[in-house]
Amino acid sequence: MSKALDSLVDLLDLEQIEANIFRGRSPSDWRQRVFGGQVAGQALVAAGRTVPADRPVHSLHAYFIRPGDPAVPIVYLVDRVRDGRSFTTRRVSAIQHGKTIFTLSASFHRDEPGLSHAAPIPAVPPAESIPQTGHEFFAGNPIDLRFVSPLVGAAAAELAAVDAAAPALVDPVLGAEHSLVWLRADGELPDDPLLHVCLMTYVSDLTLLDSVLHRHGISWADGQIGGASLDHAMWFHRPFRADRWLLYDQESPSAAGARGLARGQVFTDQGELVVSVVQEGLIRPVR
Repeated sequence: MSKALDSLVDLLDLEQIEANIFRGRSPSDWRQRVFGGQVAGQALVAAGRTVPADRPVHSLHAYFIRPGDPAVPIVYLVDRVRDGRSFTTRRVSAIQHGKTIFTLSASFHRDEPGLSHAAPIPAVPPAESIPQTGHEFFAGNPIDLRFVSPLVGAAAAELAAVDAAAPALVDPVLGAEHSLVWLRADGELPDDPLLHVCLMTYVSDLTLLDSVLHRHGISWADGQIGGASLDHAMWFHRPFRADRWLLYDQESPSAAGARGLARGQVFTDQGELVVSVVQEGLIRPVR
């Protein structure tokens, strides 16, 4: 693994401080609040650590309640809601400064035979044909991101925050209905299936709300819009590896009342639909 990926894997390796109680930390960087994908990924780790390995997670539903403080640890309290014959249910609360900042409910299901069908993968260029951005901001990124469309949204906003020349790289696709990005962990990962789904949970929050802004031909870097994740849901359909190429196809069917809804589908490079994602976010004009 690269050093950056090793740091991310370490970030997801929570400390167990008591039965059903775990502690996580945040990276030391310039962020003013905890990245939503981080707390979601860590909460899923906490839930998964209390479930037998033969019951992989099949869905999660989460709410972002308060901004996380990156300067202090996050405590994760796991409620063992149910252990059934086929399904296991867990509820996780993330606590900082004595208050709940995030809640997650996750369901785990032992594999069973049944009907099978899936949406087809969009026709896009293969990941290897899309060059990595050469900008130094992305040096050492634990996730290799290859934007099928021009660099927009959260990645562009973060880039602009550290480089005044960055807006020249921001080129939103006016009226674009889909935002597509190839992604994979930048290095080989252990075979632990829970780690792979938790890494995908981490990444899933990075670019999803960008699709709301794309419909209006704007980006976070324009300074017109402020936003935050409100809730997040994921369904894990089939096994996958986060260190192999995955196509994240994202779209926004609706925005109203200062909230935007975004949906995503994740495909392997072999065309298998492996994850579905839905998120609503606060999309508020800057005053």
